[in-house]
Amino acid sequence: MPTLNWIGKEAVVNHDKEVPFRLLRKVKSASVGDNSQNLIIHGDNLEALKALMPYYGGKVKCIYIDPPYNTGNESWVYNDKVNSPKIKKWLGKVVGNQIADLCHHDKWLCMMYPRLKLLRDLLSDDGVIFVSMDDNEHCHLKIVMDEIFGEENFIDSIVWDKKSSAKGVPPKNMIVNVHEYIIAYQKHDGFKFVGQERTEESGKFKNPDNDPRGPWRESNIKSTTKSIDQAFTIVDQNTGRAYTNTWAFSKESLERMIKEDRILWKETLPKQKEFMHEMRNENMAIKSHWGVFDAQSTTVFLKELLPDTKFDNPKPISLMEYLVRVATRNNDIILDSFAGSGTTGQAVLSLNKEDGGDRRFILIEMEDHVAKDITAERIKRVVKKYDYSDGFEFCELSKPLFNEKGHIEEECDFDQFATYIYFTETQTNIDRAKVDKNFIGELNETEYYLIYTEKGKNILNKGFLKKLRATKAKKVIYADNCTVDEKMLDEHNIVFKQIPYEVKVY
Repeated sequence: MPTLNWIGKEAVVNHDKEVPFRLLRKVKSASVGDNSQNLIIHGDNLEALKALMPYYGGKVKCIYIDPPYNTGNESWVYNDKVNSPKIKKWLGKVVGNQIADLCHHDKWLCMMYPRLKLLRDLLSDDGVIFVSMDDNEHCHLKIVMDEIFGEENFIDSIVWDKKSSAKGVPPKNMIVNVHEYIIAYQKHDGFKFVGQERTEESGKFKNPDNDPRGPWRESNIKSTTKSIDQAFTIVDQNTGRAYTNTWAFSKESLERMIKEDRILWKETLPKQKEFMHEMRNENMAIKSHWGVFDAQSTTVFLKELLPDTKFDNPKPISLMEYLVRVATRNNDIILDSFAGSGTTGQAVLSLNKEDGGDRRFILIEMEDHVAKDITAERIKRVVKKYDYSDGFEFCELSKPLFNEKGHIEEECDFDQFATYIYFTETQTNIDRAKVDKNFIGELNETEYYLIYTEKGKNILNKGFLKKLRATKAKKVIYADNCTVDEKMLDEHNIVFKQIPYEVKVY
C-alpha cells in the first residue's frame, strides 16, 4: 500500500497519545432543554475528541466532518486555510522548528492526522466516517485515510453537485467545477447503509394493467452467466411463439411464473413482472453520485435565521439530511468535529422529528466567534422555529485532568474521575446505571472502586472493607492512601492503586 510522507509527519503520527485529557465543563446558560443527550462543545477539536473518549469511545455510529479544504481562502468567517492563530500555535508546539519549512499541504496533513486517529477510536465497530473534500486535498486525504482506517475499509468516494449547470461567466479553460466529494470509510467490515426508501417513483414501479398484485417493474430473465448447452425453450401460451435461450431461472420456476402470469412476452426477449410488495429489502441501494444539493438555499436560510451573523458556504441542509437518513438508524450517535454553522445538528433533529427517531448529535467547534454565536445559536433557534422535542447541552473544555504538579485537578468531580478511571482500566465506557457509591463497575471478574470525596480524606481503611461486595472477584481500589496491611489486602483479593501516581495517563 502506498504511504504519504511530509515534513512534520513524524511529530504527529502518535501525537493523539500525547494530547492532554481535559475535563468538560457544562455551561447551563448556553444550553437548551433539560437532560438532553445532544452535545455542542466549544474548544480545540483535538482535545475535545480526547475528552470524549471515556464517554463515547467505540460508541459513535456515524462521523461526518467538513474540515478546511485548504483553498487559501481567509476572507470568510470560517477560515478555509490551515493558517488560523490556534492551528499555527498548535503546529509550533508539536512540529517545532520544522514549522518554517512546512508548505500549506504539510500543515494541513499535520492538522488532520491526529484528529483522524482519535475519530477512528470513537467509531463503533460497525461505524462509518464521512469526510467532505474538494480536489485541493482529496488525493492526500485518501492516502492518509487508507493508512489510518485501512485500505480494505474504503467504501467509496461519493460525489455531489453544488449546482446543476455551468451558467455564469466561463472560466479561462471553459470547464466549471460543480462537484465535491465525501470520502467514506468503515471502521471494520461491518457497516451497511440503511439505503433509500423504496417507493413507486424511486424504484420505477408502475401498474399500467391494474394488476391486483400492485405496482411492478420489468426485470430481465435471461442469464448472463450460463453456457449455451444449458439453454431450453419456453412458450407463450397465447401466441404459441417459442423462445429458446439461457435463462436465469430453472425450467420449473419459469413454468410456474408463466402460470402465475408473471412473464411479459416481448418481441425480442421475454421479461418478468417484479412486484414492489415482494422485494426482499424495503430500501434500495444508493448510488455513489448523490446528485444536486442547493447550497445557496441554506445560505439564505441562515441569513434569515441569524441576520446579524455571516457564514458563507454552509453545507446544504438537504445534503446532511440525506446522509443521516441513508447511513444511520433511529438511536445512533452522529459526531461532527468541524461543526461550523451546525448543519449536522439540525439534520439530526429534523430526521428525528420526521421518523420519531432518537438519534443524538455531538458537535465540536473550535472558533470562539462561531461556537456560541452561530453553531449553538442556530440550533437554539431551529428548536424553537420547528418545535423540535430535544435541545442540547453546551460544554467548554476545562483544565487538564492532571495539573502541572501531576496531581488531579480540583475541579474534577467523582463522576468525571470515575469515568476516566474505568475507561483507562478497561478500555470500555462506564455504565452509570451500575455505579453504586464507590463501586464504579466490573469487567472480566474484576471489580473497580474509587474513593474520591474530599481532598486528604480519600483513604482505603479497614472500615471501607465492609463496603466491598461479597464476591471472590479481584478488587482494584483507587484512593489517596491505604492503611490496610498487605496481608489483609491479599485476603480480600485487593489491588490498591494510589491517586495520582498510579492513575494511567491516557
